[in-house]
Amino acid sequence: MKISYRWLKEYLDIDVPAKDLAEKIERGSVEIDSVEKPSDGLKKIVVGEVMSMEPHPDSDHLNICQVDIGEDDLSQIVCGAPNVAPNHKVIVALPGSRIGGNVKIKRSKMRGVTSNGMICALDEIGFSKDVVPKEWADGIYFLPDDAEVGEPVFPYLGMDDELIDVDVTPNRGDMLSVYGVANDVAALYDKTAKLNHPDVTEIGEKAVDQVTLDTDESLAPIYKMRLVKNVTIKPSPRWLQIKLWNAGVRPINNVVDVTNYILLKYGQPLHAFDFDKIKGNTVVTRNARAGEKLTTLDEEEHDLDANDIVIADTDKPIALAGVMGGFNSRIDDDTTTVAIESAVFQPTLIRKTAQRHNLHTDASQRFERGSTVAALPKP
Repeated sequence: MKISYRWLKEYLDIDVPAKDLAEKIERGSVEIDSVEKPSDGLKKIVVGEVMSMEPHPDSDHLNICQVDIGEDDLSQIVCGAPNVAPNHKVIVALPGSRIGGNVKIKRSKMRGVTSNGMICALDEIGFSKDVVPKEWADGIYFLPDDAEVGEPVFPYLGMDDELIDVDVTPNRGDMLSVYGVANDVAALYDKTAKLNHPDVTEIGEKAVDQVTLDTDESLAPIYKMRLVKNVTIKPSPRWLQIKLWNAGVRPINNVVDVTNYILLKYGQPLHAFDFDKIKGNTVVTRNARAGEKLTTLDEEEHDLDANDIVIADTDKPIALAGVMGGFNSRIDDDTTTVAIESAVFQPTLIRKTAQRHNLHTDASQRFERGSTVAALPKP
C-alpha cells in the first residue's frame, strides 16, 4: 500500500526524511518496498496557458497553439489532443525537458511547423494509465485556474509528495490504512496520532424506514446502510483526486471516490449502490444460489458458487459481498439517490471467494485479513 507522507503528517507531528521514516517502519513493523517522489527524474515541466490556436494546415487533427509559459514571448506548440482549447492552464514540457519513461523532449517540426515542446497528458509525465481520471484519459490535463504560469507543475498534481510503499503482511491488516500506519509510526516514535472522527448528523427520513435489510449474521456480523438523496454525480475536487491517485487508486466520480477515500483513510471498505436500481427497496445478505450469475463493475460475468456471499435485492444479486459491486447497481451519471453500505463479512469466506473468482480487490484485501474487526467466530 502506498502511503502519502504528506497525508500521514496531517495526523502526526513528525519531521524526519521520508527514507528515514521508511527505515524506522521496516525495522519495527513491516517491510518497505520503496520510497519515491513522483517528480524524480522529471525536469522542465511547467504550467502553461493556451492563449490561442489554429488548425494545422497539413493535418486534420493537429492544432498550432500559442502558449504562455511565463516568458516575454508566447511559445508555439503543435498539439494533437482532442480537448486542447484556449484559456486553459496546461502541462507543458519545454525543449530539453525529461518526461515519463525518461523521454527527452526537443524542439522539432511537426509536418513542417515548429513545435517548441509538448502539451502533455498525465500519463505522458509518468502517471500510470490505471490512475488517470476517466475525464482526462483521452486528452491533455487542465490545471487549476490559479496555477502560476511558468512554475513547475509538480505541486499542483501532488507529484512533489513522497510515497512510502508499505508491504503489509497478512497479520498486519491494521496497516492497510493511513490511520493504521499513523498509529504504528506514533508508537515507534513515542508520539500520539491526532486522528479526527467527525460526527455525522442524519436529516430527513431515516434509512431504516426506506430500505429493508435482511442479513444473515453468520455471513455478515455487521451490515449497515444509509441513504443520501439529491446527489449530483460529478468529478471529485482536486485534493481528493490527488490523494487517490498517489495511493494508486483511479478517481471515478465524487461518490465512488469518497468510498475509496474512507477505505484508504480508515481501512474500512464501503460500497455505494444506486438505490433506484435496487428492486423492492430490499437488501439481502445471503449465499449465492445455484445457477446465479453476476456481472461485476469490471464488466466481467461470474458464475456464482453456493459458498459466495452476495448482496441481493428481491430479484437478483447486486454485489459480490466484500469483493466487488455489481454492474447492475452501479453509480452512473443519472444517479440521484445513493445507498452506502458499511459491513463486516466473514474473512475466510471473502478470501475463498476472491481466490475462486480470481478477483482480488482493495476491499477483499482488507476483509479477508479481518482488518475491519478484531476477531470473529469461524463460519
